[in-house]
Amino acid sequence: MDRVYIRGLEVETIIGIYDWERVTPQLLVIDLEMAWDISEAARSENIDAALNYKSVSDRVIEHVQTNHCLLIETLAEQLAALVMSEFSVPWLCLEVNKPGAVPAARTVGVRIERGSLA
Repeated sequence: MDRVYIRGLEVETIIGIYDWERVTPQLLVIDLEMAWDISEAARSENIDAALNYKSVSDRVIEHVQTNHCLLIETLAEQLAALVMSEFSVPWLCLEVNKPGAVPAARTVGVRIERGSLA
């Protein structure tokens, strides 16, 4: 199965468990890899046959900015379900990074895989 990916998608949002995090927007960086058969899009050069990474990116950004989760784990599960259902993606690997959350680390985050490549 082919893969379409989005790397380094930066979104500011309210996320976190501490009081200051509930009022101060923080940067999240999202990486998304999605299974998609690109053969029809390649043959026809029709964007409607492709997994439109701009549309996926726009929808992910909109969701992150309007759903203020406490945990990045919750957000990761929501985004996986959204992408799989709205874009008919059979499998994905999603990473949500929260740079600056731990001062001694460049970033922290979660990576999840959902669905099947079969």
